Amino acid sequence: MRSLMPTGQPLPPEHLYLILWKAFYAVEAHDRRSIRSLGFGSDSDFAVLEALFSKGALPVNELGRKLFLTSGSITTAVDRAQLHGWVRRTADPADKRVALVELTAAGRERMTQVLPLHFQNLAAALSGLRAEEQRQLAGLLRKLGRHAAGQAANE
Repeated sequence: MRSLMPTGQPLPPEHLYLILWKAFYAVEAHDRRSIRSLGFGSDSDFAVLEALFSKGALPVNELGRKLFLTSGSITTAVDRAQLHGWVRRTADPADKRVALVELTAAGRERMTQVLPLHFQNLAAALSGLRAEEQRQLAGLLRKLGRHAAGQAANE
């Protein structure tokens, strides 16, 4: 379907937003199916393990902020991961009031097994774009995100 907008004219913002939202939703749905197929009960369970795998031990509250989870949601996700034996809580040596969450050997092994499969699944979802288009999209989305964050900060 061809756009009725003349070449060089910006799309109406509501139209561009809808395209962005639909694309994100489709990729996110693919991501969720991948996570479920790997045996995780929720996205947040997987996200906790992935963040700890890539970042190392983190305080619970920082982990929650990184994953955009509320205090209650991150506590629940960490509790579930701990029940599986994938993470443990320890006291921060610098501040005993802070609980650090870290992967156990079982959690590290679990992520070593599932991450390559998950990344293959994501690659399939994103393969609708050639490599150069993916790089262009990444640059444009970064630019858009920085601009939108700056606009929000100015309001």
